[in-house]
Amino acid sequence: MSLRGKTAIAGLGITKMGKNYAHSNALGFATEALELALADAGLLRSDLDGVLVNPGLTWGSDVMASYTLQQAMGIRNVRLTATTNLGGASAAALVMHAAMAIDAGMASTVACLFADAPLKPPRPNAKGTGGGAAYGFARGLDAAYGLYGANSGYAMVAQRHMHVYGTTSDQLGAIAVAERKWANLNPMAEFHREPLTIEDYRNSRWVAEPLHLYDCCLVSNGAVCVIVTSAERARDLKKPPVYILGMGQGHPGDDPVETLSSGAPMAKQTAFKMAGVELKDIDVVEFYDCYTITVLITLEDYGFCAKGEGGPFVADGRIGPGGSLPVNTGGGQLSAYYMWGMTPLSEGVIQIRGEGGARQVPKHDLCVVSGNGGVLWTHSTLVLGASA
Repeated sequence: MSLRGKTAIAGLGITKMGKNYAHSNALGFATEALELALADAGLLRSDLDGVLVNPGLTWGSDVMASYTLQQAMGIRNVRLTATTNLGGASAAALVMHAAMAIDAGMASTVACLFADAPLKPPRPNAKGTGGGAAYGFARGLDAAYGLYGANSGYAMVAQRHMHVYGTTSDQLGAIAVAERKWANLNPMAEFHREPLTIEDYRNSRWVAEPLHLYDCCLVSNGAVCVIVTSAERARDLKKPPVYILGMGQGHPGDDPVETLSSGAPMAKQTAFKMAGVELKDIDVVEFYDCYTITVLITLEDYGFCAKGEGGPFVADGRIGPGGSLPVNTGGGQLSAYYMWGMTPLSEGVIQIRGEGGARQVPKHDLCVVSGNGGVLWTHSTLVLGASA
């Protein structure tokens, strides 16, 4: 039996983002976001019976982050808990876990949360400390030859896309510029007040050629939490329900440098079939954008343009404000904030609710949200709607 419209997102909590040192660790940001989400929904801690957490890089060795959060919040009688990590595909995976558990009667109201605190306050005369930049990406001979970390992995994907299809640096830059225009309309964005031109993009330093600085996502302290409950209960709460119409995952196991593709086609097929929608029905798109090349390949993989045509597709401004396909309307991870898969999910909730302010798209009944982990290794899809 289909899960279409049986559950909904009823609460959203977003902390201040970026160089935010209000808390010394990820757990502090997590408790703040959870409180904000409960208040947004008009719920109490005692209403929760599920806690699902995607820990960021800085929860350390706490493999039971969801239980740690439960204890920190003093939540009792939890019936569903888990700590999940599919990289940036985790946020949608948490929502799927919550929706299935609620439909199965295993829980009624579930918090799904991501938190991270990689940035530390400046210290005079302090030296850099390396840290976990490779984030599990150092593997075998690749690492031995100096190819490790997400930057170099996505640079290889971008370089090959350019080689095979003739994609240009300026076409990737068009994605960065479009998302910055959205961020300039979003008061919560880290780059709310800083415009970006294609000349700025061209002149920015290389990170891993062909990726410039502005091809790469931000690093942010903060947390985002969503509350998932049954559609029936959500209709009686404080904010308009954001219905979960379709959901799916895709993890091909191929080498994306060779395929120039992700798990999006698999995840989309499952999610769109469940939702009963086609691509032409989608009003607003919130795609995972750790790098500009991720957006380009995801647009191709979902079928908004043919494989290899992503460069010309984005070059004319169609994905920016006023364009025919609104993509990453809050500024995304490139210009708003980097909360893994919670960045596109949170903006999807905001758009469906009609709470986007200056960046609100006129038609916002259906939104597709993507999550992406590793170097195009894992993928998740949610179709969200204003109506069940």
